[in-house]
Amino acid sequence: MYWRRRAVAATLIALLALLIVWAVTSGGSKGNKDDSRPNGSGPAHSIGPGPASSGPAISQQPRGRDESGTTDGGGDGGGGTDAGSEGTTGGTGDGSNGDSGTGSDSGGGTEGQQVPAGSSIPDCTPSALQLTLRTELSYGPGEKPKFRLIAKNTSSTACKADFGPKSAVLTVTEAGGDDAEVWSSKDCPRNAGSVLLEVPAGATIVHTVEWDRKKSAPQCATPAAGSVGPGTYLVEAKTSGEPVQRASFVLAKD
Repeated sequence: MYWRRRAVAATLIALLALLIVWAVTSGGSKGNKDDSRPNGSGPAHSIGPGPASSGPAISQQPRGRDESGTTDGGGDGGGGTDAGSEGTTGGTGDGSNGDSGTGSDSGGGTEGQQVPAGSSIPDCTPSALQLTLRTELSYGPGEKPKFRLIAKNTSSTACKADFGPKSAVLTVTEAGGDDAEVWSSKDCPRNAGSVLLEVPAGATIVHTVEWDRKKSAPQCATPAAGSVGPGTYLVEAKTSGEPVQRASFVLAKD
């Protein structure tokens, strides 16, 4: 009888222990359950920034800031300008010897050789001869101006040309005002005859005429007394079949 009671008591103790374990485990599981959300719903996701950019944001034009203040080669800035200075040819001489004149020939030549009137050398045709007039830019007091007629033979045959005072007429006028004529080679020449000069084929010759700064009058009439005063003057050369050649020069003051 005594052993039966002890067996029953042991059984009750075991059952009580099982009940306590069940209560503890059941209560802990129930306490972890969130009854505010329906079954099966997971934790809410936080909203973060979007996907990262593949590169830095562009805050300027693709070529970037110009630190130097000038545009690059592909910008709108204008090109430089060739602040460079090119001269013109002809019209005012070659500039190497201070001459002024007209025409395209700026080269010099040797003084022409005179030939007799009966020379068999043919006369130069206008198409074969190129004439240029040259003189110095300025002459000092008492210095006599020199006018140089430069003739170039562009043909393959030598020829002769008349540079006499009545065939190659040189005229000096005052610049400005009424352009009054002060001297002409044809007014009263010392030698009124022809001055025939040979111009070799492809060569250039020079014929020089010196002016004594005295005035002249047509038909050797008496000109105004005295020499011309200081100032700017124009000299003009006229020959048959050739364009008129002109140049300017200055007679300096004392």
